[in-house]
Amino acid sequence: MFENTRAFSGFAVNDLQRAREFYGVTLGLKTSEENGLLTLHIAGDRDVIIYVKPDHAPANFTILNFPVDDIDQAVDDLSNRGVRMQRYDGFEQDGRGIFRSGGPYIAWFTDPAGNILSVLQPR
Repeated sequence: MFENTRAFSGFAVNDLQRAREFYGVTLGLKTSEENGLLTLHIAGDRDVIIYVKPDHAPANFTILNFPVDDIDQAVDDLSNRGVRMQRYDGFEQDGRGIFRSGGPYIAWFTDPAGNILSVLQPR
């Protein structure tokens, strides 16, 4: 039924202007806005919509992963833009907040609405 449908993802925030600033300026993604929705135009021709939800509660799981070639450089770049890496119990993260045990190297951060994002470097 949906095999030829171009599906897309979406998630909620509590403030569209702050989301536009964070995703468009801080992260440098191409964005557009129409009908009260913010669209992230992510590489690979993958759009993600962001919508306002007045009673928004941040996702307690990673909603977007950004693969990178060099996680150390990505964390430095994000930190220089004012983004703070998150730390989670049960994960041995280094001084920069990077988890390097098992699977890809990964570091987590949040958007202004508290949704969890990551940069990850495949091994």
